[in-house]
Amino acid sequence: MSMAVVGLIAGMALAFAGYFGGFGAFLLVAALGAVGFGVGRLLEGDLELGDFFRTRDDRRDRRR
Repeated sequence: MSMAVVGLIAGMALAFAGYFGGFGAFLLVAALGAVGFGVGRLLEGDLELGDFFRTRDDRRDRRR
């Protein structure tokens, strides 16, 4: 599935939530979608949990 189709589905889900549930439902769907995206990236191995807890100096030293 292309990223354009995924974006279309996500946009439609947000639109339905906003239309039927109001702005609060829109924000809830957007926040849960972002959490799901992050968990999916962690499970695929694209992100490491340690990336969120390192200081800037540690990241700079690792790139050298």
